Amino acid sequence: MQDLTVSTIQSKLEWEQIDLNLSNLESIIGNLPLTDVIILPEMFSTGFSMNAQKLAEEPNGKTTLWMHAMAKKAQALLMGSIICKDSSQYYNRLIITRPDGGILTYDKRHLFRMAKEDETYSYGSDRKTFNWKGWNILPLVCYDLRFPVWSRNKGDKNGLEYDLLIYVANWPAQRISAWDILLKARAIENLSYCIGVNRIGIDGNGIKYNGHTGIYDPKGNPIYFSEKEESVTTVISGEELVSYRNKFPANMDSDEFEIKQNDQFVNKLNF
Repeated sequence: MQDLTVSTIQSKLEWEQIDLNLSNLESIIGNLPLTDVIILPEMFSTGFSMNAQKLAEEPNGKTTLWMHAMAKKAQALLMGSIICKDSSQYYNRLIITRPDGGILTYDKRHLFRMAKEDETYSYGSDRKTFNWKGWNILPLVCYDLRFPVWSRNKGDKNGLEYDLLIYVANWPAQRISAWDILLKARAIENLSYCIGVNRIGIDGNGIKYNGHTGIYDPKGNPIYFSEKEESVTTVISGEELVSYRNKFPANMDSDEFEIKQNDQFVNKLNF
């Protein structure tokens, strides 16, 4: 299993200013070294806004086309979430674009009711893993981090479902200790690398963000951690992941379970 080079962009976001955010991020992406994966924060083009009627884009809208162009230019996988309108519903949609034009989307499963996100956006129903450069990757969004069942790395003696767990977020400073702890926990319990990419600055609601973007190895040790505005490129080791899993196959003792829809999701999801 080869190494994977990952670039995390921890940036300020201009409130509900799509063109300005895309311009700022394009400049950052253009100055990155050669990399395999580029990760942007949650709602990177707008900030964490509930103004979906004004800001939502159709599938393959301006921001998605911009992501395709950036992925092609950087020759890297590019991911981040945006506000999307699809079939008359609004989603906090994570978009993953490949340099060859391929695309994968994931709609945020757990909506942050304390900000009334659940009253604005529709719930996602499926989690999706994908393979890139020999790595199986599970992408999730912000509040999903608090729900370990949704990220559980299923597997058996033949291997685990994924090797890298990624969260994109707008996680506020007032609850940042939970972010730090849970990122480490998700890495440890899933025998996986775990990356959380957050933003910094103050949004249009006066909420402060202090970053804490981090990359953690399967033991929960930090490989990278930051509280400032910066983009950093880091190499994570495939050999070390395989070696640790061989020495410590805790997944062989994991419990069987299945995920069922509760009434809240059934009422709000389209099946």
